[in-house]
Amino acid sequence: MKAEHLHRLIWMSRPLMQAAEACVEAGLIGTNLSVRMRAVLEILDKYGDQTVPELAARLEIKRQYVQIMCNETLASGFIEQRSNPRHKRSPILALTDRGSAVIEEIISKEMKLVEELGENLSNEDVATALAVVSAVTDSLKKRAGESE
Repeated sequence: MKAEHLHRLIWMSRPLMQAAEACVEAGLIGTNLSVRMRAVLEILDKYGDQTVPELAARLEIKRQYVQIMCNETLASGFIEQRSNPRHKRSPILALTDRGSAVIEEIISKEMKLVEELGENLSNEDVATALAVVSAVTDSLKKRAGESE
């Protein structure tokens, strides 16, 4: 039974992410942001200025794809490039004031939604779910040969 439940948990991650992405996308209407651009803004808001390789590592996706995401976000005026004294060919990306304001507003709205989603869930249930998903994710990454 446990194996069946774990299998279902793993496969439920896809519909969960699709539903979450649909909600995020709906929340971006009128912001001129795509879900990809929002991801860039969120990382820069949370961790500060980053290079494309640093963003790729945090997002756990390929650098080439993150470069495309960053190019879109740069063109929008939500982020800007700064010279990188450590590496001339890898500029530092930073939020503009406009980018900072829009991502803070978006995250605030999303947190209200998450609070509503969790109204009928106990803190313990959420903590257990997070622990289980984290453990399964770590185990799968190790088996796939990925390193943290």
